[in-house]
Amino acid sequence: MFDLHTHHDRCGHARGTMRDYVHAAIDGGLHTLGFSDHSPFFAEPEDHHRPWVAMAKSEFPRYVAEAEQLRAEYADRIRILVGVESDFYPEHVDLYREALRRHEFDYVIGSVHVMDGVDLFRPERWQDATLDDLKRAKEKYCDLVSQSARCGLFDILGHIDAVKAACPTMSSIETLATEQMVRTIADADVVVEVNTSGKTKACGGWYPDLGILEMAAHYGVKLTFGSDAHDPERVGDEHAEVRLTLRELGYRHWYVFERRRRIELPL
Repeated sequence: MFDLHTHHDRCGHARGTMRDYVHAAIDGGLHTLGFSDHSPFFAEPEDHHRPWVAMAKSEFPRYVAEAEQLRAEYADRIRILVGVESDFYPEHVDLYREALRRHEFDYVIGSVHVMDGVDLFRPERWQDATLDDLKRAKEKYCDLVSQSARCGLFDILGHIDAVKAACPTMSSIETLATEQMVRTIADADVVVEVNTSGKTKACGGWYPDLGILEMAAHYGVKLTFGSDAHDPERVGDEHAEVRLTLRELGYRHWYVFERRRRIELPL
């Protein structure tokens, strides 16, 4: 059992310390725990831009150091991986690449959280949107995810249909952009996480949904697992259910990482 997507109190919107997550993972029977807190806003002039979203730039080295310290301290009880979840901003890819290169991460998750300058998880951004507006937004989101797959910065793509998080209608909007996104991810050979945190949002369920997972299986997209826990109680949440579903879809392997090297594990 493993969980590669977890957050803690440094990001300003999660509960619990990194040590709390280690204890929760051990108690839950996990063999591997990955730390992947939100990267700072490297492109902003302030040290701590939007403190309710991500840690300060000055705090980033301390985050990595604490993760490494816990890795060593608990080495005889659980395998700890040191990662990060990075926002994807096309205009700032090189800046983020340089900032992340300074640390020896096991993996980097790339996620689209913001589009047109507005957080995707804010319900009010969709309040007055027509179906045409939603279709255009979904197509733009899929294109951003495709760009993130091609940029070469990320080992894992996070919650690839999170555009539905605060707008469940997005799931039923059909567009060829969804399949194009999945094909691009397959061609780029980037791993996609099955993220169970959608259950905590208006959309419910997992990211990506079953339809996209079936499409991903068809195109040979590689997968991993992440709870996206913002509370220690959710570490490893629905790992067994995801594993069973992926086997039913024909998957026989999924992946973890070590020092940016992809490692195949049997399902």
